[in-house]
Amino acid sequence: MEIWARLRGDTLALAALLVLTLAGGAAVFGPWLTPYDPVAVDLAANYQPSSAAHPLGTDHLGRDTLSRLIAGARVSLGIALAATAAGLAAGGAIGLLAAWRRGLLERALLQLVDILLALPELLLAISAITILGRGTISTVVAVAVYAVPSFARIVRSAAQPIVQGEFVAAARASGASDLRVLVMHVLPGCWSPILAHTTVMLGSAILLASGLSFLGLGVQPPDAEWGAMLSRGRELLRTAPLGAIAPGVAITATVLGFSVLGDGLRDAADGRRGR
Repeated sequence: MEIWARLRGDTLALAALLVLTLAGGAAVFGPWLTPYDPVAVDLAANYQPSSAAHPLGTDHLGRDTLSRLIAGARVSLGIALAATAAGLAAGGAIGLLAAWRRGLLERALLQLVDILLALPELLLAISAITILGRGTISTVVAVAVYAVPSFARIVRSAAQPIVQGEFVAAARASGASDLRVLVMHVLPGCWSPILAHTTVMLGSAILLASGLSFLGLGVQPPDAEWGAMLSRGRELLRTAPLGAIAPGVAITATVLGFSVLGDGLRDAADGRRGR
């Protein structure tokens, strides 16, 4: 509640939260909001400009751009949420284990994390796609692999001082198992930095997934996805510019919204920083 009270005083964070609420609403209620079938082809209506029937026009196959934009919100946000959750689970486990088990195991885990961090994010994702093949599931896995090392670093840094606390020593002395101590005593103290980083990572996940689709390596046609829409739309800038502008604005607004909200949550979690 204290974090929310501080967050309410951050105008930019509240504006970002509003943008993300709209994007989330489009993703959740998309099937009831789309005026047309987002994958229905109507070649007689291709390259239509903005009109009452098609507010954002149509693409080269006559598909309604607004409908595909709304449908793309579900795909793009779904990939980001699934990949970030998987990255948090794997990276969090690595970070907790590295903070709990000092010595050789910690050094080995940190070395693995450093190797992943040293690779450019797009190269790392393309490598995963090359192994797994193209498609939505492969995109989720590729983005999750990119998210693992940063979550591992965040969780380890937050867990290290907690692991050395007296209440953790008391819990171990009372006979609690390592898993119980980590889940019940160590992990709750890490939630503030985890939450802030998760928000920022969601934006990065959308950007990376859109980049893969833009290159033709992510979500495959005819599924609507913002990066794939932008890739096709850039080829038709003179004929149907809204086909590129609409998904570009959607990606930019959503990624910026997650970034600003993440900064706001980080400042709200640290009272001194907020002041």
